[in-house]
Amino acid sequence: MAEIKIEHYEFGKIIINQKIYTSDIKIFAGKIIPNWWRKEGHCLCIEDIKDLLETNPQILIVGCGANSMMKVLPEVTDYCKQNNIQLYSLDTVSAVKKFNLLYPQKTKMLAGCFHLTC
Repeated sequence: MAEIKIEHYEFGKIIINQKIYTSDIKIFAGKIIPNWWRKEGHCLCIEDIKDLLETNPQILIVGCGANSMMKVLPEVTDYCKQNNIQLYSLDTVSAVKKFNLLYPQKTKMLAGCFHLTC
C-alpha cells in the first residue's frame, strides 16, 4: 500500500503525492478516488460512501468543504455509531490536518472523503 500524503489544500484544489485534484475525492484502502459526486451535492448519505464503508474503516474523516457547507446526514452518523467507526466531520482544512496526523499510524483503518469547495 502506497503512502498517501495530502501536501496542500485550498478552496477547489488538493495536492496528494504531488498530483493535483480539482474535484472532490475519497481516500480508502490505500487508493485515491477522484471525481467523487454525491447523490445530493451538499449532503453526505450512505450511498455516497458505500464503497468506502465496505472496506470496514475504523476511522472516517469527512471534509465538509472550506465553509462546512456539506452536511453529514444522520444515517451516516448512525451507521458509524452502529459499526464502531470513529467519525470526524470537519471543515476541509481541519479534515486534511486530521487525516495527515492519523494516516501514518492508522493507514489500513483510516478512510476520508473531502469536499473541496464551499
